[in-house]
Amino acid sequence: MKFTLHKYILQEIWPPLTASLVVFVFIVLAARVINISEWVVNHGVNPLQMLGMISYLIPGMILFALPASALMAVFIAFHRLSGDNEIQALKSSGISLYQVLPPVVLISTVCFGAALLISLIGAPWGNRSFKDLVFRVAQSKADLGIQERVFSEPFNGVTFYVNSFSAGDRTIQDVFLVDRRDPSSVNTIVAKEGRIESRPESRIITVRFKDGTIFISGKKQAEVRTIRFDLYDLTIGLDDIMPALTARQLSPKEMSLKELVDSLRNTKNRDAEYHEALMEVMERFSIPFAVFLMGLIGVPLGAQLRAGGRFVGIVVSFVVFLLYYLMLAGFRSIGETGVVSPAVGSWIPVFFLLFGCIWLMRRAAKERTINILERFFPVQET
Repeated sequence: MKFTLHKYILQEIWPPLTASLVVFVFIVLAARVINISEWVVNHGVNPLQMLGMISYLIPGMILFALPASALMAVFIAFHRLSGDNEIQALKSSGISLYQVLPPVVLISTVCFGAALLISLIGAPWGNRSFKDLVFRVAQSKADLGIQERVFSEPFNGVTFYVNSFSAGDRTIQDVFLVDRRDPSSVNTIVAKEGRIESRPESRIITVRFKDGTIFISGKKQAEVRTIRFDLYDLTIGLDDIMPALTARQLSPKEMSLKELVDSLRNTKNRDAEYHEALMEVMERFSIPFAVFLMGLIGVPLGAQLRAGGRFVGIVVSFVVFLLYYLMLAGFRSIGETGVVSPAVGSWIPVFFLLFGCIWLMRRAAKERTINILERFFPVQET
């Protein structure tokens, strides 16, 4: 009897879980694809590289969507059971709300395991691979964008004119370069020789000039300073090339758990970078627990409402999901400043969900309605 009941509830949860996860990922992906698609036109990214970028972003998108998907799937399933009076029939047969929890716990545990795996391995790998691919694109852009005896702009705000360019050793001869990235000044570099060098570890491209002159003019061009040099390095970071999606240094979201722990141990000053890394470590465990609790919260919420159809499930799930992420973002910002310890701030949203889960479950088990939900979605009398 119980096995049949649990199997029946599982079959009610899996379809909306899969559907909601696909929809959430698609919505987040659509927003990112708009930015990535601009690279095809503006930065010469080919469709295969674009697909690679999208695939690297998917683990992080799934981790973002899992809490809402778990909540929505369980909510819709129990909302349907409540709307069809099946919850009442089970209670009449002596089956309490707690006795139908095992399939929900199983689903929530599977989602917790998936979230933990993505949080510890999938998302950092995807973020790092994405940035590495961006660096390779920028590196090839530097090689392909520079043409001999033609004014070219391989990087935004940096114009090249070279007499000769050797793609093999990436050297340039008789260089004229205008750097307009600084809004307060314009730097014009004239050199006999230069070389394009890549530093993959820091994702920086360096143009090393030899034997030349720098002309620095102010914004109003009222005066011009001249500097002679034997050796000069012009640094071009990925944030100078594609500022919307890249960063110059390896961010905590790209680090493995071991790298984050080593970074915390080697950091003497507890500054903003230390707090950011500590917050990232804590969130890699707190977010999977939030996914687990989101699934459990869907049971009392769905069992309390019988009106409104699936639209109610979508609205209520989205509101709870939004409240959680607002708290998560708020305490993340506070924790990174050091006002509240990241070890505490990252877990406050989880404790909020835990308290809400216990409170809602006890009320639902005692068949006591939730006043706020009852006001907006009155329970239909049967």
